[in-house]
Amino acid sequence: MNTISQRLYAIRTEINTLETAADRPQNTVLLLAVSKTKPASDIALAYQAGQRHFGENYCQEALKKQQHLGAFNISWHFIGPIQSNKTKDIAAHFNWVHSVDNLKIAQRLNDQRPDNLPPLNVCVQVNISNEETKSGLALAALPDICAAIALLPRLKLRGVMAIPAPQEYFEDQRQPYQQLRVAVAKLNGLALDTFSFGMSGDLKAAIFEGATIVRLGSALFGSRG
Repeated sequence: MNTISQRLYAIRTEINTLETAADRPQNTVLLLAVSKTKPASDIALAYQAGQRHFGENYCQEALKKQQHLGAFNISWHFIGPIQSNKTKDIAAHFNWVHSVDNLKIAQRLNDQRPDNLPPLNVCVQVNISNEETKSGLALAALPDICAAIALLPRLKLRGVMAIPAPQEYFEDQRQPYQQLRVAVAKLNGLALDTFSFGMSGDLKAAIFEGATIVRLGSALFGSRG
């Protein structure tokens, strides 16, 4: 068993343990393997160990990997900041986008999604801790952008994504996710099913607060070189 497959087994075991601790059914949390800066060969090893969902931050890097891994049935998630000049490639080559934070980008993704592909799954990124250095819209803007995206025919609004400011203690880590969950519950007429919450440092808090997708990179692939 190679190192990546061993790590993948350990991560899945931890997720299952946390699901049980949070009184959630098993396998309701999807692991998104964050493969940015990692070679296609590492993705292939994870795929061979059963991983199917991979997250990339940089469009051009991801496209090169997709060319190498075209024979694999991978679900590609774009999770980084989106530049307007990259929306065409993102719309054409990804299954999910987690980082939509303005209507202009959403409209471009919709208009550039090829007709032969199913609607692009999207999450709205919320800057839940109001950090100047992070992407995402203000929580107060969430209802308007969700209502607008829901009308775009080539997009499928699935939910929200957030990367809160780091906190040391479990209850402090839970608080921003609680805040966002409450805001989503108040959205009228929108049946959202996805909370893209949680990374290595706050995995437990995210799962206790309803995460349906957790994003882990170095825990699976090792430290970035």
